[in-house]
Amino acid sequence: PLAGRCAYFVQRKKRFCKMVPAAGRRFCGEHGQLEGEGGRRRIPCPLDPKHTVYEDQLQKHLRKCNSREKPKPVYFVQDINAGLKDVAEIPEIQQIPISSLSKEELEDLIIKLKKASDGLELHHKEQILSHQVLQEALNDPKNGESAFKHLKQQASILGNMEKLHLLGPGRCFVEFGAGRGRLSHWVDIALQNAESVHFLLVERATTRFKVDGKHKRSDSIFERLQVDIQHLCLNKVPILEKKNLPVVGIGKHLCGAATDLALRCLVESYTTTSDGENEEPVLKRFKSDTTEVASNSCPDNERNEEGTLENSKTVAGIVIALCCHHRCDWTHYVGKEFFKSVGLGPVEFHYYQRMSSWATCGMRESMNKSSMNDEESGDQTNNTEEHEQTYSKTEDGSDTLQGLLTVEERKEIGCLCKLMIDHGRIEYLQQRGFKADLQYYTESSVSLENVLLTAVPRQSWISEPAT
Repeated sequence: PLAGRCAYFVQRKKRFCKMVPAAGRRFCGEHGQLEGEGGRRRIPCPLDPKHTVYEDQLQKHLRKCNSREKPKPVYFVQDINAGLKDVAEIPEIQQIPISSLSKEELEDLIIKLKKASDGLELHHKEQILSHQVLQEALNDPKNGESAFKHLKQQASILGNMEKLHLLGPGRCFVEFGAGRGRLSHWVDIALQNAESVHFLLVERATTRFKVDGKHKRSDSIFERLQVDIQHLCLNKVPILEKKNLPVVGIGKHLCGAATDLALRCLVESYTTTSDGENEEPVLKRFKSDTTEVASNSCPDNERNEEGTLENSKTVAGIVIALCCHHRCDWTHYVGKEFFKSVGLGPVEFHYYQRMSSWATCGMRESMNKSSMNDEESGDQTNNTEEHEQTYSKTEDGSDTLQGLLTVEERKEIGCLCKLMIDHGRIEYLQQRGFKADLQYYTESSVSLENVLLTAVPRQSWISEPAT
């Protein structure tokens, strides 16, 4: 240890503590208690070793520790949105980095990728919109560069929601991966005069600096669901069980597999009957004879003038800004059928989801410089909500791939990998009665993860004759 500094070696940081102990002591206050210096000893909490507790008060602490197992909420259903585990999945591939592949193996993967993506639309349409409720914040000079980028994305998401007619009364907005809840915050402001508006903010971790408190006096109802999306059954959420409100699923930078879990949560667990006897999606059932649907499937629902069903468990729309394809998982992925239809499986998916990070590898240096500038200026607003820089050298593989692929080639392959993964999600939604699209909702200079997935129910079943 350094002279005059704590003598405790911090194993996690591989160095000695830098705190200054009191006169005559070897350890600082925290580590002195760990070593028993001073008469009382602190030990790591057995429920969560990230914090410590006095050894003589352990039993008392365990009864009130925030990490203790708590009763599961009524809407918790184990692995309801996890998807079926593929028996053909090879666990060993999870440990094999791209850098260990031979040149022939890598070339084979790239050939398969290009063949499978042949015929797909390689570039999405631009749908960079805005919304009037954010104009004041966008023009506020007090907001730094990072905050401005988030506001531009939120404004475009709201603009796309408005274009799809999703901003309306009598709906429940479910924000997946809500974090502080800023997206719901702006949706609520956009609907300030709307009646019967509910917000469910889904976040598995406790969150500081939430903006929910700003809406305590509003007519809208905000409720937080602290649960992993994998285990969330919307049918059992009390407000939805009671009112059967049409749901709009939203999310800003919903990381990797969380997008697949959210899609399955919306179009499978919510739009199916709560007793589990009929697992066919409601929207798909609507395509059959309308009289039969009205009389048998939804006896308590009435049709409005437009022919749509009121008070039915339906998803009115989905608007999710995609993120972190390298964190996707084959088990949870909703586009397995698409991958299999083009001759691909879990092994290829494993490598493609890792290679998807190449889409931004050429721009990462400038992004890192920008991040450093933000930190130097003290502007770190909402940085934790951006996931686009969480790549590892193993996923990038730039050192070992030097000479095999140029930066531009890696970027092109990475974009193809993202496209394949996202197209599988689009086909999944289309097969379940949705009109789904992908679009660029903001400039790449604002966010490298600039693709927005939108989906609304097809209404063609109203005029189509029964088949």
